[in-house]
Amino acid sequence: MEIIDGLAFYNAFPLAELEVGQHLYWHIGNLKVHGQVFITSWVVIAILVIASIAATRNVQRIPSGLQNFMEYALEFLRDLAKNQIGEKEYRPWVPFVGTLFLFIFVANWSGALVPWKLIELPEGELAAPTSDINTTVAFALLTSLAYFYAGLSKKGLGYFAGYAQPTPILLPFKVLEDFTKPLSLSFRLFGNILADELVVAVLVLLVPLFVPLPVMALGLFTSAIQALIFATLAAAYIGEAMEDHH
Repeated sequence: MEIIDGLAFYNAFPLAELEVGQHLYWHIGNLKVHGQVFITSWVVIAILVIASIAATRNVQRIPSGLQNFMEYALEFLRDLAKNQIGEKEYRPWVPFVGTLFLFIFVANWSGALVPWKLIELPEGELAAPTSDINTTVAFALLTSLAYFYAGLSKKGLGYFAGYAQPTPILLPFKVLEDFTKPLSLSFRLFGNILADELVVAVLVLLVPLFVPLPVMALGLFTSAIQALIFATLAAAYIGEAMEDHH
């Protein structure tokens, strides 16, 4: 009893307090959605839609300006899908792979360039959508559904026969791989973007003038690399699902 009373005495005078997980939630009926992620995701979608409309509003035979940039981005994404999926099968998957890359790229850069924290919310604070595990898990699960659909649409139920090739011993490992793929995709993207935002926030707090600038520039580079890695791996998984096993 004396030990319990002593603990109660110290709890009456806390030396520090830390709250983790403050978020803005919207209640739609019995559904609770993450308002912070929706707001920043809508901003990213709006940027992509406005850029697409502006680039295609007055299409020229000799592109220039924003049209030239968007055509370069499209050619880059088409080559990425072709290299990973294959020349015969890549065309239907360019929109999916391209959407993943562009959304993640703009979302990552928004976390580094947009001062979200200046916008005050009743609870929590705004940040890049990809710094939230819900967004990255959703993208990873969409990628899993995509490569299952790709394999089943091409091979039918024979797709699952590839789990036992070249030897049935690999069956449990390939089943386990289907669970580890979305985990690795989601946690890699989430961890890198969240870590970058935390490092910049700490440096701005400690040394608010010039030291954080190189870290922010490095964050822009790593953010672009993370978008490229996610899109490349998604395309590679789709190509692997449609690959013939002979």
